[in-house]
Amino acid sequence: MYIIGIDIGGMSVKGGVVDQSGTIIYKASVETKANSDDYRVIISDIAFLINKLLQHTNLKITDVKGLGMGIPGTIDSVKGVIVYSNNINFINVPIVAEINKHFNGLPVFINNDANAAALGEHRFGSAKDVQNIVFVTLGTGVGTGIIIEGKLFEGKASAGAEGGHTVICVDGEPCSCGRRGCFEAYASAVALVRQTKAAIAENPFTLMKTIAEEKGKISGRTAFIAAAHGDKAGIQVVDNYVKYVGEGIVNLANIFRPDVVLIGGGVSNEGDALINPLQKYMDGHCYGMQNGNPRVLVKKASLTNDAGILGAASLVL
Repeated sequence: MYIIGIDIGGMSVKGGVVDQSGTIIYKASVETKANSDDYRVIISDIAFLINKLLQHTNLKITDVKGLGMGIPGTIDSVKGVIVYSNNINFINVPIVAEINKHFNGLPVFINNDANAAALGEHRFGSAKDVQNIVFVTLGTGVGTGIIIEGKLFEGKASAGAEGGHTVICVDGEPCSCGRRGCFEAYASAVALVRQTKAAIAENPFTLMKTIAEEKGKISGRTAFIAAAHGDKAGIQVVDNYVKYVGEGIVNLANIFRPDVVLIGGGVSNEGDALINPLQKYMDGHCYGMQNGNPRVLVKKASLTNDAGILGAASLVL
């Protein structure tokens, strides 16, 4: 039996046909029309993608056990409704009912995309069979997913586990949620780019400027590349960024005391240059570490670009 996993993002909708072992048989994507005034446009694109997946794999809808969907924002997984997604024009969208208009009788399971990714890592990834997990994705925003005793924690009306919107600096940088000083406002890839730009403006001879000119843009990688070559300004940007991420994950670790904090999203591709200093920060700041409290491991999530698809599939499983 096969499962279809759909990962809805601000730039694209990714989908894949997955078997029960977590192998992606085939995957494809379509552009997200995030600025559309009619959410049904995106629904139609999702239906088109699902049909493409079925056609390419020669499957019928009756061969599919279910459809899982990971979606950014507040997702009511019980009612099957996207309550609010600030990156896409989704407000109170009954997405399960809409999908059923195209695929009548297909079981559909939805959840927040970071929640789904956490579940995927728990089932197929670097935290396979680990019972207590905090998953943090460092991308356009900062998403978090929480696994407690092997079960996904969602909170009331599935609106919880929004660790990216906890404050690490009172009256700090503005966040897209409307508050100031959120974890997301300092630890997202967008925040890292902003921090890098500010450092280049203050240090016109930094290697970061040369790298940005060669690449044609400033990215989340710019400071890490410069730091690896010993650039002082680049090292400072990376050190500050690690501190911001570290504060956020220490807060989460102090609340949930998981076995592991998994780091995903685009910035996690820096690997040991990010994970090792985060582990050091965790060891030095996590509550009670000097008095016998259990150590919390920091690891890189392993599903990378397929996390969304496999996480969505995990909702069905």
